[in-house]
Amino acid sequence: MHSDRHILYTTAFLRALATGMMGVLLGIYLARMDFTAAQIGVVISAGLAGATLAALLVTLAGDKLGRRRLLLWLALLSSLGGAVAALYSSAMIVGIAAFVGMLNGMGRDRGASLVLEQAIIPATVTDAERTRTFAWYNVLQDVGHALGGLLAIIPSALRQFGGVGELASFQSAVMVYAVLLLATAVLYLRLSPKVELEVKLPRLQLSPQSRKVLLRISALFAIDSVAGGFVGTALLSYFFYQRFEVSESVIAVLFFCARGMNAVSHLGAAWLAQRIGLVNTMVFTHIPSSLLLVTVAFAPNFWLAAVLFLLREGLVEMDVPTRQSYVMAVVRPEERTFASGATHLVRLGGWAVAPSFAGFLMQYLSLGTPLVIGAAMKISYDILLYYAFRGIKPPEEK
Repeated sequence: MHSDRHILYTTAFLRALATGMMGVLLGIYLARMDFTAAQIGVVISAGLAGATLAALLVTLAGDKLGRRRLLLWLALLSSLGGAVAALYSSAMIVGIAAFVGMLNGMGRDRGASLVLEQAIIPATVTDAERTRTFAWYNVLQDVGHALGGLLAIIPSALRQFGGVGELASFQSAVMVYAVLLLATAVLYLRLSPKVELEVKLPRLQLSPQSRKVLLRISALFAIDSVAGGFVGTALLSYFFYQRFEVSESVIAVLFFCARGMNAVSHLGAAWLAQRIGLVNTMVFTHIPSSLLLVTVAFAPNFWLAAVLFLLREGLVEMDVPTRQSYVMAVVRPEERTFASGATHLVRLGGWAVAPSFAGFLMQYLSLGTPLVIGAAMKISYDILLYYAFRGIKPPEEK
């Protein structure tokens, strides 16, 4: 399982590299193809809808169909979707490719592959090591997200140094995304049979306690995910691009720095959780990040907005490893794939719904409206989460 864990660390990094780049470039790429803000929102929603459907399949039948097999097919479909999006400029074809290929415009990897990987990882460590393991898993993801954001300078570099045309430069970058995901498929072929879970019953039977916890926490995650869908990376990148008229290379550097802040914050989250608990860490770092997001919407210039945004990014992801660790801790080992899938499913569903509305608001109201709405919803989620789960402790906190 040790080598399997390293393979999953590598695939998570490569997938994050691809996702980080696409998150920065997707909105700008579609805008350069003369897609309206509303059409951009629809394409992002289509990709997330496909990811939601894949997460549903993994949640309900991931262990039965085989974790390795599903990881392989998810990687192949994602690579294919990226390639088609790079080769065609029709809004309908790009939308279909986004759906089939689960094209992720959020800039963060939260798809069906992540569901399976997170279900595998806890079996490789003790309870005491679980949160730190998830923290390092997320550090590798956010290093990938950071470097992926930096890869968004590829179109500018190709135009400046390679004499490549504007549209072709973006298409080349999207093909890089497809190749990175194809590489994860090759790595999944090396996973050992130990990653599979023997299915002893025809269908999973959740314990009453697990069912109660999952219903409550999934309902709250749905609120947070809809809020997150209003402020995904593709839409934030589009916001900076249109509001302050900065180039994609400048935005790429901004998101590189942002993902670096995310990566450092994961280790800080593991340290803080040991001292104040998982739930407290999730809530008391998330609320300030949402308040900072509101200030970004009203910043008078790009540089102030960038500083406020980076401060926000230093806090906003501290709930991710703690949330993952908490969910895996409060259910039984045989329930982990379902629990991981169910909680990710509601998050992907919320993400899929929000971008279409956000694009409409950006086009017909103001560019900053989705940021304010998303922040307000996130603060509501944090308050509800604290009061619902402050008394339910994971094993290491009892």
